[in-house]
Amino acid sequence: MSTTPRVASAVDGRPADFRSALAHTPAVAAAFHRLYGTMWSEGIVSQALKETARMRNARVTDCGFCKNVRFDGARAAGLTEVQVAQIDDGFETSTLSADQKLVLRWTDAMLHDPAHVDPALRTAMAARFEPAEIVELSLAVALFLGMSKVLISLGMEPEAMSTTVLPTPALARA
Repeated sequence: MSTTPRVASAVDGRPADFRSALAHTPAVAAAFHRLYGTMWSEGIVSQALKETARMRNARVTDCGFCKNVRFDGARAAGLTEVQVAQIDDGFETSTLSADQKLVLRWTDAMLHDPAHVDPALRTAMAARFEPAEIVELSLAVALFLGMSKVLISLGMEPEAMSTTVLPTPALARA
């Protein structure tokens, strides 16, 4: 049993998890799911590249849940476990694609010092991605960072979790 105190209590008396913690704020949860689902399912950046950024955030923040969840849309778009294993320090010398490495450098810049992004990195991003893609990718990284911090700070990380493939978040339609 975890000794980490859980800040968020479950609605039904069980230990809190992401869904039960959000159940305390239904309107906020609904808005978050609309945003997150739209970013994943209706975005213009490939799900494989967004998942590449999400996995880098998971490794940097050491979020156990985030490190072990994969979205099926990224897998369908070609992101393999061999590639995921390379999303670590030293990725620059890996066999990841040039686009993946560029996204990882951008992700690292956003996670570590977004106010001082290297001008050469900005130039490289602008040469490869449209402005809307850069904005979407940046918003995605901010969401990934924020959610990993929520999971960690509220003590909602699992003690042990194997790699789990989940459906890609989708925009819920009324």
